[in-house]
Amino acid sequence: MSMSLRDTPQSVSVITRTQLDDFAVREVNDALELATGISVERVETDRTYYTARGFDIQNFQVDGIGLPLVFGNVEGSLDPAIYDRIEVVRGGTGLMSSLSDPSATINFIRKRPVRDLQASAGLSFGSWNYRRLDADLSVPFNQSGSVRGRLVAAHEDKGSYLDRYQHRKSLFYGVIEADLGASTTLAAGHNAQYNDADSPMWGALPLNDTSGNRTGYRRSTSTATDWAYWDGKKAGSFLELSHFLDNGWQARAVLSHNRTTEDSRLFYVYGTPDPTTPGSDLFSYPSEYEFENRQTLFDVIANGPFSLFGREHELMLGASRARSTSDNTSYYGQGIGTEIPALEDWDGSYPLPAFDAGIDGSRFKDRQNSIYGAVRLNASDRLMLLAGVRRTSYKSDGIAYGEDRTKNYPDRTTPYYGASYRLGETFSLYGSYTKIFRPQTEVDITGSRLDPVTGKSYEAGIKGEFFNRKLNATFALFRARQKNLAEQAGTVPITYYAASDTLSSEGYEFDVSGEAWPGLQLAAGYTFVDIDNADGRDARTFIPRRSARLAVTYRLPSMQAMKVGASIKWQDDIHRINGTASTGSRAGEDIRVRQKSYALINLMARYEFSKHLSATLNLNNLTDEKYINSLYWEQGFYGAPRNLNVALNWTY
Repeated sequence: MSMSLRDTPQSVSVITRTQLDDFAVREVNDALELATGISVERVETDRTYYTARGFDIQNFQVDGIGLPLVFGNVEGSLDPAIYDRIEVVRGGTGLMSSLSDPSATINFIRKRPVRDLQASAGLSFGSWNYRRLDADLSVPFNQSGSVRGRLVAAHEDKGSYLDRYQHRKSLFYGVIEADLGASTTLAAGHNAQYNDADSPMWGALPLNDTSGNRTGYRRSTSTATDWAYWDGKKAGSFLELSHFLDNGWQARAVLSHNRTTEDSRLFYVYGTPDPTTPGSDLFSYPSEYEFENRQTLFDVIANGPFSLFGREHELMLGASRARSTSDNTSYYGQGIGTEIPALEDWDGSYPLPAFDAGIDGSRFKDRQNSIYGAVRLNASDRLMLLAGVRRTSYKSDGIAYGEDRTKNYPDRTTPYYGASYRLGETFSLYGSYTKIFRPQTEVDITGSRLDPVTGKSYEAGIKGEFFNRKLNATFALFRARQKNLAEQAGTVPITYYAASDTLSSEGYEFDVSGEAWPGLQLAAGYTFVDIDNADGRDARTFIPRRSARLAVTYRLPSMQAMKVGASIKWQDDIHRINGTASTGSRAGEDIRVRQKSYALINLMARYEFSKHLSATLNLNNLTDEKYINSLYWEQGFYGAPRNLNVALNWTY
């Protein structure tokens, strides 16, 4: 709907293309770490989860169209090169997506063709033999530019600070737009990304021994063998028809198809080191996996103004239909349970086993249909009211590890209410409410999918626009309650989950972004969140209660060709309970694994030799901080030490 950030009754952050380029962001993981309140949970080298306001982010969109039935994680290295910007809407978004979560919705906005010739290319080098080539070309196919196309391509090859790990990826994106008339546009596009990881980690490092002490491995320590790999392809196609009417109404229909395939040969290490016995007390679990997921989504939406009681308002109506199929096959390796050498001395050597100890897997087919509508009422010059509703039907058929897992869910109605009140030229008060309903793809130890998550979400706050709308600021209070949330409970023989009791999340956040001073671009935020279980005790303690983000760049007034900047990510202490100690003086006590508060500081500098040629230097983790990437699982691994990246960029 045609609402400004100030009038939108939720907290919003926008990660711009300029920010992505300034800080040499080549992964969505790094991009989302620029956003207020987002925790990036890097549980393995090639699998990542995201949380906001205490809960997992499950809602992902492209160009405002939801991608339902995703698994809540990104596998491989998702590259943002094809996107113009990334929008983050925090809080429950039951109106925007049929999967209503109190965390956030991530909306990726694709690059589109422009009417004039536009081109750019980049060449990057960095630590651990990092190499990357980028190209972006937009071309008009006729003199008026009514038919135009855009092509984006990139290739990246890099080593790692982790022992044995290497990663390569290639991506391609092409789109053509054609103006069928003065008011109608047809667009068609396709994108594909190939990930090729050698010696990836499946699972991670044991973080404690049986006496409760931290293991304290080197940052480079890996559990991967020299023969392990994790390859994947993510591809998507879309067809979009947009039409604008003379009365201000517009309609859009989008058909999209997405396919993800993975082929992997992995090595999991389980167990807990015992300092009182010889050997490592760590054991092998080799396995091969094949995975395929196909999604087909059709969405049609129309919105426009209407008059009532002498005022102009806005109405939005839409419907969507989605289908997803998922196939997963596991080939268990011989020698499961063989003890391996201590990780301090291990070089990844392990005989390649035959993967014929057993075959199992799962197949699911999910179907989801939604109709939705919303109305924005301008009740007065100051007061805006927003009300909407989404009706969703969901059905899941499947077989998991030999058992029928078919589930039929009753149709659910998700209401949404919001309001915004302008206090003057600068500030507005706002509030919103929505119900939570989200079917889950996570399974328990028997392979059965968990029941849907249900609950409620509230938000209220104040927004401001400054310096002729060049700077936007938001202060938000939020609260959410939900039950049946999937909590990771184990990894062997499959990654399985258990449904939690009622969890509540409440807190506040501050976000500011824009041009704070001529030449000074700023994006900053602070979040406090308190998560409790049904007994009022702290829950999900692996998520930081307090976190802050800052990204600032400044173009030197005395040297306009030079831009300098810094980004800072800070979070306070996190911890998790990893069972009980069985040896030593603390036997019988809880093992508390803790990551102390830390800050990561990145610096950048760009010099423009001409309007076409520039060079950028990025220095990451300036203080060489040693930290655990995530405590989302009972295992974890360390983040990258200080590293350097240099890029040469050409634009036309």
